[in-house]
Amino acid sequence: MRGVCLLAHDAPTDPDFALDDLPGTGRLDLVCRAITASLLLSHDIREDATVWVSLADDLCLTVDGSAVRNLRPDERSTAALIRTALAERDQLIGQRPVEPAPGLTLERGGRATALDHARAAGTLLVCHESGDPIVDVEWPADPVIVCSDHRSFTEADLDAIGDAPRVSVGPRALHADQAITIAHNYGDTEGYERY
Repeated sequence: MRGVCLLAHDAPTDPDFALDDLPGTGRLDLVCRAITASLLLSHDIREDATVWVSLADDLCLTVDGSAVRNLRPDERSTAALIRTALAERDQLIGQRPVEPAPGLTLERGGRATALDHARAAGTLLVCHESGDPIVDVEWPADPVIVCSDHRSFTEADLDAIGDAPRVSVGPRALHADQAITIAHNYGDTEGYERY
C-alpha cells in the first residue's frame, strides 16, 4: 500500500467555487494535480494507493484508488469530484465521515485527521528540500509521502508531523505533484528491484 498526505493550507472547504478559476480558489489546481499524480498511471490507476488531503486544516478528504470513479487527469474534473465531496459537508455530524461518491470520504479534522490516517496506513516520509536524498533512505514497505501545497510547512504542520524522516526528491524545491511523481517512480523502481 502507498499513500500521500497533502496539507493544502488555502484549499476551499465550501463547494461554491468556480471550476474556471482553480488557481484563484486556494490553489485548488495544485491540489487536483497532486491527487492525480498520486493515483493515476498512463491508462490505469494505482489501486493500492490512497490520498488524504487536509483542506485548510478544517476538513479531510480521502480519495481511495481502489474505489474512486471518474478520476481523470485534468484538473477540472478532479475539482468537480472535490466539489461533489464538499457539497456533503452539511451532512457531517460530529466525527462521523460521509461518503459522497465511490472512493471519496469527507470528514472533519483537517491536518490531524489526515496525518492520523496516514500514520495508520504506513510509514511517513516527509517531502522536504532539506531532507536526505530519497535514494539514501531505506524505502519502507508501506510508504506515505507527506507534502505541502504551494506554501512551506508551517510550524504547526511540523509539530503535527513529528520526527518522521525528511526526504528530498532533488536539489530544488518542486511542486507537490512533481515530488509525488518522483517518489512514486522511486518506489516503483525499488519494488521492481525487490522482485
